[in-house]
Amino acid sequence: MIKEQIQELSAKIFNEVVANRRHLHANPELSFHELQTSVFVANKLEELGLEYHKMADTGLVALIKGEKPSDAGNVVALRADMDALPILEANDVPYKSQNPGVMHACGHDAHTSSLLGTAKILTELKSQFAGTVKLIFQPAEEKLPGGASLMIKEGVLENPKPAAVLGQHVMPLIDAGKVGFRAGKYMASTDELYVTVKGKGGHGAQPQQNIDPVIITAHILTALQQVVSRFADPKSPSVLSFGKVIANGATNVIPNEVYLEGTFRTMDEKWREEAHKRMKKMAEGIAESMGGSCDFNIMRGYPFLINEEKLTHATRGHAEAYLGKENVLDLDIWMAAEDFAYYSQAASSCFYRLGTRNEARGITSSVHTPTFDVEEDAFKISTGLMAYLAVKQLGN
Repeated sequence: MIKEQIQELSAKIFNEVVANRRHLHANPELSFHELQTSVFVANKLEELGLEYHKMADTGLVALIKGEKPSDAGNVVALRADMDALPILEANDVPYKSQNPGVMHACGHDAHTSSLLGTAKILTELKSQFAGTVKLIFQPAEEKLPGGASLMIKEGVLENPKPAAVLGQHVMPLIDAGKVGFRAGKYMASTDELYVTVKGKGGHGAQPQQNIDPVIITAHILTALQQVVSRFADPKSPSVLSFGKVIANGATNVIPNEVYLEGTFRTMDEKWREEAHKRMKKMAEGIAESMGGSCDFNIMRGYPFLINEEKLTHATRGHAEAYLGKENVLDLDIWMAAEDFAYYSQAASSCFYRLGTRNEARGITSSVHTPTFDVEEDAFKISTGLMAYLAVKQLGN
């Protein structure tokens, strides 16, 4: 059976996948600058005899065509992202980042090396399945506008058009050896908020001569929480958070302006648009009523991510067949964002989680932290599972 063949090949290439992951981890590159990473992936595809073409500058796309008879439209796409984060790594490991201040702190090195392993498995087994697998190695998941949006604009979901897109992402909350799924709405949209509240600065002992932007900002910050608590549908998750507030005054100095940065996230595109208007109108109105002004700028980010119900239920079933039901978990909604959401808005998609936690070895840190790492035993299933999901999606 093809499952046993995939499992055998997955075990056979395990050390190679680990080596590839360690190379990528030691040589991270930031979003839109994945030059050497792209070269590394291209070389590995060439070693497999796979033709590829570039998209979005550093992205790569390749096809693996099964040799059994199949309809021309029988296509599934598998996606891995390649970029790293501007974080100084704190781990003391042999494969520690050699690029100071840049780190694979979100597991994209694991995603890329896993998909390369999946490509090797499927290439060796192409006589055993029907249909076409499209490999998507994507840049810049971590930075707006997101590499996924650029690749889609350049036609990554065309010629051939996939019937489904599958994505795999590490999850340090789940033990290595397990995976997690959630059908329907899964991850939030994300918008970046950049706000400048303007007043008239002066001496703190003479407030009557000033228009205090600090006080105005305090009112705005408090009032804006009503957008979520009083206007959002309680059944639709929403988050509004401000993480940066800069006044640059002093104990006796009222500044001319206050600068803020925040994020707004939700899982409803219609409400998202309404919330944008309400936040802007409320902030500007409060500032004006208190004698100041407010520049409220919204940088629109990724849409919400939705896992197509039928595809996700089927994919979960295939995962249970491959790993055993005890190793396939239910996921809750997560208010973080992912540019895989663009694929999910354009095609039938399933984005699932690969467990990478090992408490015994202290591998428990969250993504986007200086101590993030993955339990490499996860690669014993990451490559084979994705290969199996692909061939089953293709009807084999």
